[in-house]
Amino acid sequence: MQVGIQTSAYHHYLTRSWQHLLPHPHRMRRLDMVSSVLSRFDIVGLQEVDGGSFRSSHVNQIEYLATRGGFPHHYQQLNRNLGRFAQHSNGLLSRLAPTQVEEHRLPGTLPGRGAIHARYGDGPDALHLFVAHLALSHRARVRQLDYLSEIIQPLQHVVVMGDLNCTPDQLHTHTRFCASLPLHPVRPLLSYPSWQPRRALDHILISSSLKAQDVRVLDHLFSDHLPIAVDVALPTACLTVLSELHKQQNL
Repeated sequence: MQVGIQTSAYHHYLTRSWQHLLPHPHRMRRLDMVSSVLSRFDIVGLQEVDGGSFRSSHVNQIEYLATRGGFPHHYQQLNRNLGRFAQHSNGLLSRLAPTQVEEHRLPGTLPGRGAIHARYGDGPDALHLFVAHLALSHRARVRQLDYLSEIIQPLQHVVVMGDLNCTPDQLHTHTRFCASLPLHPVRPLLSYPSWQPRRALDHILISSSLKAQDVRVLDHLFSDHLPIAVDVALPTACLTVLSELHKQQNL
């Protein structure tokens, strides 16, 4: 999300850098544009959203997008807390309430990277969804992927989504992470830079029990990364668990 900053050229990293510290009058209009796109989906993972500080005009951007997009459930993970000046966060928007949500602080030399783990349903056929934002440095990413591997290894139906800051080839070099569960990329999706995408840094990884359908990059220049999307077909056992969860929430 880049906290609602439109970046459409490399020089904007410099000329618009002040927007990381100060509010911008057009930011709310941009959030409205984003919410209209997000409203088409059932689950949305967000990175680089502000949790309600001076730079976002004290608007919790996750809560705002959830309300405008029609998501009854939203979750914020505050990863870099700069008080009233910045609330750098990951976010999850969901139409179905997760059974459990856990926050994980990812290891690294510099603090501020995290992952959200949302579990839908109970038992071995529950659906597990991770929203992650990994570090820029290779050494830190190795530690972070090792950390996630320990959590993912015993699970069966898994989706990992987010800005992993590495290409598919680089991801495959992390043998421990790849061995923890057969997570396969839906296919390389060129998402960065958004104005002339050449690199696949944003990923939706799914376990072999799930099937990816209608994989796509969304042609919406909201930040310096393009959003990516996929429809996921779930196995019958997992669908049964989610159906029961849906019934319980609508009693």
